[in-house]
Amino acid sequence: MNFLFLAEAASEQAQENAQGSTPGTLLMLGFWVVVIVILYFLMIRPQKKKQQEEDALRNSVEVGDDITTIGGIVGKVIAVRDDDETIVIETGSDKSRIRFKKWAIRSIDTPDKQVAVETKKDKKEGKSKKNKKAEGEAAEPEKTEE
Repeated sequence: MNFLFLAEAASEQAQENAQGSTPGTLLMLGFWVVVIVILYFLMIRPQKKKQQEEDALRNSVEVGDDITTIGGIVGKVIAVRDDDETIVIETGSDKSRIRFKKWAIRSIDTPDKQVAVETKKDKKEGKSKKNKKAEGEAAEPEKTEE
């Protein structure tokens, strides 16, 4: 008899706990959803954006560009092979040729390429250099001669 009484009491207690903890459970679940969303916008999304920019940079390499690799080797691109994603660069005074994977490119050092990359970044931000200059002039008060 005691056993049945204890089982019924435990069952009633479990039902009361389940009903009473629903708001707490939802609050905790909501908290974790907010944390995951914040982590996405602070960590994952910027990393994906940076990766896309790097991929665009690496895919824009052309013959004649001066590049720097992730190992610090500087040279001029003499061949681009799209089938196996490699490039051949020529470096040094003895014109040594070295083959690299495209993912090993850190930067394109050709001046006109650097300007093109900066222009693309400005367009993405919605501001051109002219707008930035105009904003800077507008912020400065005009000087009057006395």
